[in-house]
Amino acid sequence: MLIYFINSVLIASAVLIHYEMLRWMSLLVPHLDIRPRLRVLFGVFGALTAHVAQIWLFGIAYYWMGTYEKLGVLTGNTNGSLMDNVYFSFTTYTSLGVGDIEPMGDLRFLAGLEALTGLVLIAWTASFMYLEMSKYWKGK
Repeated sequence: MLIYFINSVLIASAVLIHYEMLRWMSLLVPHLDIRPRLRVLFGVFGALTAHVAQIWLFGIAYYWMGTYEKLGVLTGNTNGSLMDNVYFSFTTYTSLGVGDIEPMGDLRFLAGLEALTGLVLIAWTASFMYLEMSKYWKGK
């Protein structure tokens, strides 16, 4: 039951971080006194910042959960450091799936949810950026 609660909080937090960043950018970017193409770049860097924050959120969760063996562990080419956990999170969130680090136990469920969340949030970013670019790149 604990794993379902932890996973739900992590997914909700990732979605809220993403929502708030896109909302903030949609309010701020139109008022920036810069060239339209620079507005798009501002949006790209804002979206990347949101994704990296979400990846770190999951990475910290893997690190924390790995200290309690009953929640699972990461095995393979890892020494259990925070950076190894964040690296695993990057490969999972982006669905790169290198495979040199593997989740065991309940962490497998979180890894699957992170991959699904990453897919949805990356697609959300793509649609947001398309809409923003279509506003500023018409004939410019």
